[in-house]
Amino acid sequence: MPDHEGARPQRVDALLRQRITRAHYANLGALFDASTFRHVDALGIRAGWRCWEVGAGGATVPAWLARRVVPGGYVLATDVDVAALQEAPDPGFDVRRHDVAAEPAPAAGLDLVHARLVLMHLAERGAALSAMTGALRPGGWLLLEDADLSLQPLACPDEAGPAEQLANKVRRASIALRADNLAFGRTLPRLLRGAGLADVGADACFPLAGPDSARLQQTMIERQRERLLAAGLLTAAEIGQHLGDIAAGLLDLTTFTVVSAWGRKEQ
Repeated sequence: MPDHEGARPQRVDALLRQRITRAHYANLGALFDASTFRHVDALGIRAGWRCWEVGAGGATVPAWLARRVVPGGYVLATDVDVAALQEAPDPGFDVRRHDVAAEPAPAAGLDLVHARLVLMHLAERGAALSAMTGALRPGGWLLLEDADLSLQPLACPDEAGPAEQLANKVRRASIALRADNLAFGRTLPRLLRGAGLADVGADACFPLAGPDSARLQQTMIERQRERLLAAGLLTAAEIGQHLGDIAAGLLDLTTFTVVSAWGRKEQ
């Protein structure tokens, strides 16, 4: 009988990573969907609009868009990994596996293209931006939302004691893993103007405290645990203590700052 003992831990690890990723998507949605929806509403979304949700991750944003554009509208959600999108029950939007940095835009003549926490992770940002702007109709809107980790680098601005000090050490370690794009969010207005878009505007937000912020911190650290340990930035004991502090509800945890920027393709 074949020995599958080595395969079992790999399968468990894959399922655990999937669970953490799904929870991470849910936490991001709980924290930032309201801001995203507010911006999309301000751009004038209505029935009949054609929309592309780039790097959707989870289903909350494309599902909301789909409800706003009926009747007669269309929403396409794309990602390099569409497993979470395909799990959505009766979503009302189309799903396609797509790499925005490497493939032509999958649709054209769009009223809205939206990408949240996508562009900052791409090496070929110029190609991705070109694909997104090229998919817009004249008068269509591009809404980009990305983190700016150095605008607000603390997990606990109110560093009242050892638990908060450890939380900030963990956040600094997490940021150190992304040293190449710490100040990306603030560049979005300039990138939109450089892409030839008009009526460019931007704002920024970060939730200061609350259970959703704590849950996001938990899933971020769980996703980065092995990299943090391998880089020698934290010890297993420090990570365990911090996750325990979160579980005990001892911390008022903030998120990173997310910059939202929008621009319109001229007629």
